Amino acid sequence: MKRYFFLVAAVAAAATILAGCGGKATTKYNQYANPFVGAADNGHCNPGATVPFGNIQVGPQTGNFTWAYTSGYQNRDRSIMGFSHNRLSGTGCHDLGDVLLMPFTGNYTTTAIVTQPGAKIAVPAKEDFSSPFSKENETAEPGYYSVKLDAYDITASMSATEHAAIHNFTYNGSDKPRLLLDFQSAMVSGQNQFHTHVLESSQVFENDHVISGMCRTRVWLDRTYYYVIEFDRPYTAATELEKRDPREKAPRYVLDFDLEPGETLKVKVSVSSRSVERARLNIAQEIPGWDLEKVRKQAAKEWGRYLSLIEIEGTQEQKDVFYTSMYHLFIHPNNIADANEDPYYSTFSFWDTYRAAHPLYTILTPDKVDYFVQSALGHYDQQGFLPIWALWGGDNYCMIGNHCVPVIVDAYLKGHRNFDVEKAYEAVKRSLTVDHINSDWTVLDKYGYLPYDIIDEESVSRTLEYAYDDYCAAQFAKALGKMDDYEFFLKRSENYRNVFDPATGFMRPKDSKGNWATPFSPFALAQAGNMGGQYTEGNAWQYTWHVQQNFEGLAELYGGHEQLAAKLDSLFTVPSEVEGAGEVSDVSGLIGQYAQGNEPSHHVVYFFTLADRQDRAAELIHEIFATQYKDDVDGLCGNDDCGQMSAWYIFSALGFYPVNPCGGEYVLGAPQLPKATINLANGKHFTVIAENYAPDNIYVKEMYLNGQPLTGKTIHHDDIMAGGTLKFVMSAER
Repeated sequence: MKRYFFLVAAVAAAATILAGCGGKATTKYNQYANPFVGAADNGHCNPGATVPFGNIQVGPQTGNFTWAYTSGYQNRDRSIMGFSHNRLSGTGCHDLGDVLLMPFTGNYTTTAIVTQPGAKIAVPAKEDFSSPFSKENETAEPGYYSVKLDAYDITASMSATEHAAIHNFTYNGSDKPRLLLDFQSAMVSGQNQFHTHVLESSQVFENDHVISGMCRTRVWLDRTYYYVIEFDRPYTAATELEKRDPREKAPRYVLDFDLEPGETLKVKVSVSSRSVERARLNIAQEIPGWDLEKVRKQAAKEWGRYLSLIEIEGTQEQKDVFYTSMYHLFIHPNNIADANEDPYYSTFSFWDTYRAAHPLYTILTPDKVDYFVQSALGHYDQQGFLPIWALWGGDNYCMIGNHCVPVIVDAYLKGHRNFDVEKAYEAVKRSLTVDHINSDWTVLDKYGYLPYDIIDEESVSRTLEYAYDDYCAAQFAKALGKMDDYEFFLKRSENYRNVFDPATGFMRPKDSKGNWATPFSPFALAQAGNMGGQYTEGNAWQYTWHVQQNFEGLAELYGGHEQLAAKLDSLFTVPSEVEGAGEVSDVSGLIGQYAQGNEPSHHVVYFFTLADRQDRAAELIHEIFATQYKDDVDGLCGNDDCGQMSAWYIFSALGFYPVNPCGGEYVLGAPQLPKATINLANGKHFTVIAENYAPDNIYVKEMYLNGQPLTGKTIHHDDIMAGGTLKFVMSAER
C-alpha cells in the first residue's frame, strides 16, 4: 500500500475561501490525511473518494455479509469485487453500496450447455468477477482513489463531486473489454439479505451512452434511490446475466465496448434520493466534461479548505493522525439534496456524534449548523419526531436516546437562529414526551426510571441517556421562557439518581417494585438484539459515568469529589477482562474497563478535571493518544462512527472537550500538540499554545487565556469564537 498525494501550486493559488468556512486556500494539509487509516479491524472506514459532506463516496468493495464490512472494505483483503458509489464511514451496521461497477475482460458464462447427449445442464452466470490486486498498486488521497486490477490488467481510477462520481477504466490487455453493472449488490449483513434486500428495481437503456433507473431496498431502512450512468463511448452490446437466486429483483448486466489496448473507458454516475432527472442534473452541473483530473483537483481544493481550518505544529506522525481525524470528521453528515437545491443533510449518527462531532462543527463549520437543524426539522415534518439515526432522509431508529435534541439546543444556545425556533422547540418537546420507537416516556414518567421487568433491554442506559436529553430540553425551555416545561424537564433530568445503587457504587437495573437486579456483575456487557441486557454496548463500569449534565450531582452520590475520583480511577485500573466480550464488538480500546473505542466512555477522562484532578486527566489523555490512535490502517481502536472517534482526538489534542455538549462549556484537559491555530469563519483566530511541550511534560502547570491567568476548569464557546490565545504551561511534575 502507498499513499499518493496530489499537490499543485496552481491549485493552491486558484482556491478561494469557502463561504462560511475559515479554511485557507491551500491543499498543503491534504498530504497528511490518510484515507486508509481505519480501514482495518473495526475502524470500518473506506479509502474511496468523496468530498466534505458529499452524497457520493465512490470506492472499492472487497467483502460483504459480516460486521467487518459495513463500509465494504478491509485492508487485509487482496481482491476487489467492484466499485460502488455510497457507503457509511465507521458505522456498526450495513447499508448503501449502490450501483456497483466492475471492469473486466474476457469471456463469461450466460447460458445452459449440453454436457452429454440428451442431457442439458444449466450453468449459472458467472458470479465472481473480482480481481486480485497488489497494495503497491493501490493509492488514495482525499477525493481520489486508484488501483490496478491484476486479473484483467485494468487500472481503475475515480474521483467525486458532491453528487456525482467519475471513473477512468484503462484496459491495458488485449482481451475483450467489458463492464459489469450490478444493481443487486449492496452493503448487507448476510447472504439471505443479499438476495432479498431489493424490493423493486427498474432500468432504462436510454441510448448506447446512458442507462438510468431506480431501486427500492430494505437493509437498515426502507429507501429508494435513482441513478444515471453515462459513458464517454457507446457500448456495443448489453447482456443481462442470469439471477444468482430466484428472490433477486435487481439485474446484473455485462456491457461490451470496443477499445484498443491502453485505451480508457470513462464513466460518470450520480445517485439521487429524488429522481432520475435530478441525478442527470447532478452530472450536468458538477461534471459537465470527462476530465477526471479536473474533478480530482476540485476535490483536493475542497478538502484543502476544510483541513486548513486548524493549522498545527508537531511531528510528522502527529500531523498525519490529526489531519486524518479532520478528514474523517467531514465525511458525514451527507447532503442528500441534489445540485441547485437547498442542502438537506442526513446520515446523522446522533448517538455518537452529539458528544463531540457536532460541537466541533459549531466551531469549525458554523455555516453548516443551521442546515443540520433545518434538515432535522424537515425530518420532523415528515415523520412526526426528530430523527434518532437518520439515513437517506429516513430513520432506522438505531441506538437509544433522542440525541438530535442536544444538537438542536446547542445550536440555539450558541446563537444560531436560521431555523423556525418555535417549531424546533415543539419538535424537541414532542419527541421527548410522545411514545415512539425507542422512546418510552409513559413508563419513564410513571416510575422515574425504566424498570427492567417492563423494558427488557437497555433499561439502565436508556434511563441515563433520556435524562441527558431532558436536561437539554430544560435549557431550551428556559431560554424561551417556558418555565413550566423547564421545571418538568429539569426534574426528569435527575432520573439518573433512581438507578444509582449506593451499595455497589454503580448504575444498576431496577424492577418495577424497586428491587435491584440480581445477580449483578459490573463487568457483564450487554447490547439489545443480540444478547439482551440492561446496558447499550457496554456494562455498569462504563455507563455509571453517563451523567454529562450534572457532574456535581453525580459527585454528591459518591460523597464528594475525592470519593468520585477514587471510584473513577478504579475504572482504569481494574482488569480489562469483560463478560460477554465476544457479543459486543463495539467495546474496544480498553484501559481497565474504560473503552476509548466506544462513545459512552468519551467524556469520562475529563471528569478528573471536574473532580480537581486535572493531573490524572493529563496522564490518561497522554496514554490514550499513545496507545489508541496511530497513523496506520488499524489506527483507530473502534468504529469511527461518522467522525466521533476522530472528533474526540481533535478536541483532546487542543486541550479541551465538551463533557456536556450542550451550551458551549469545554472542560480543560492537557494539549497534545505544541501549537494549533483554529481559523474561524468570522476571520478571527484562536490559538492554543503548549509552552514547554515535550513527550515527558504531560502535566499542566499554569493556564492563561489572552494573557490572563485561567484558574477555572473550563473555557466557553464564546471565548473561542472571539479569537485569542489559550496557553498551557507544561511540566514533567504534577
